[in-house]
Amino acid sequence: MTSKTLKIACAALVAAAVIGGGAYALHRPDGATHTSSAEPQTVPAAIPVTTAKVLQHDVPIVLEGLGTVTPINTATIRTQVQGTLDSVDFVEGKQVKRGDVLARIDPRVYEAQVDQAEAALARDEASLKNARTNLARTQPLANRGFATQQLLDTQDSQVSQGEGTVALDKAALEAAQTQLSFATITAPFDGVTGIRRVDPGNVVHPTDTNGLVVLTQLQPIAVIFTLPSGEIPGVRQALASGDASVDVYDAQNKRKLDHGSLMLINNQVDSSTGTVQLKASFPNAGNTLWPGSFVNVHLTIAVRHNALTVPLTAVRQGPDGSFAYVVGPNNVVSIRKVTTGQSRDGQVLIEQGLAANETVVTAGQYRLNPGSTVEIVPDDKKDQVQDATTASAGMLP
Repeated sequence: MTSKTLKIACAALVAAAVIGGGAYALHRPDGATHTSSAEPQTVPAAIPVTTAKVLQHDVPIVLEGLGTVTPINTATIRTQVQGTLDSVDFVEGKQVKRGDVLARIDPRVYEAQVDQAEAALARDEASLKNARTNLARTQPLANRGFATQQLLDTQDSQVSQGEGTVALDKAALEAAQTQLSFATITAPFDGVTGIRRVDPGNVVHPTDTNGLVVLTQLQPIAVIFTLPSGEIPGVRQALASGDASVDVYDAQNKRKLDHGSLMLINNQVDSSTGTVQLKASFPNAGNTLWPGSFVNVHLTIAVRHNALTVPLTAVRQGPDGSFAYVVGPNNVVSIRKVTTGQSRDGQVLIEQGLAANETVVTAGQYRLNPGSTVEIVPDDKKDQVQDATTASAGMLP
């Protein structure tokens, strides 16, 4: 064998040894397979989330509706007689009491009518007195045969006629006095006056459309609001048991304005909307409710004792309905189907699916799967939890 052939043979042996060693490294006798450069095994990092406990407490069942403030009493004050408006005795926008004088009309025409009625009454009363005297004189004469029966009947008829005339005069006098009283216009109930619509010196008529002023009662006051017709049985039961109470909030549904009581459910459902009107009364001691304004009404119809609630963000919607992530031992999460009730003030009522004091995830769910390990982040560091909105925008993995 030449030296060149020997070198080629040695190179082949070295190559075979290298290949054999590599094959042994890739295919171990025990059957395990791995690369020649070992890679470290990585454990998935815990996913940061925020959590909350399932609370058990008494929960009021509240129905919410939009309503309009409506006065219990409102009236356009008009004159009932024609005449010149002598004076206006109210201050616009001020409180008045029942019976307070609001305006006066020139009374002279109506005072004259009263005088005429009184004079006619006095005249006819005198005639009646004379007729009665004549009857009293004729009666004994007729009994003794010195007066005819015809004369006696005539005297008796004159007395009856005089009595009828006097009764008619009294009715006329009462009517004239009533007309005179209409010359002084008074408040029919306690309320607040509006803008004056007629100035003194103008001739006013009962047929005037605008009247003198609008008087509105503010204390108490009513709110008319609507609810779905399906809520009628529960509301009726609350009315019967005395459990119905009403709170009214401003148009932004943030500031409570007053607390009152439910008066009635309207006797018909609006078939076009499927809603029914309800009326509630409020004391309105601070005049926080103003007629015509829109308000939000919270009607409490019951109190659910020992009910379960979780933050609204803990409940998610999936193909099979509502669910929540429950944190179990070792901070491993699982999916739990839930049945929910009313949701308000950031809390949702849990009818089924959860137990008291269980821990549910309130933020960071979009990265979770059943069996994921989570890291519970305290409230002061909740900004570390990535939200789904940012992730969906492509800013998070």
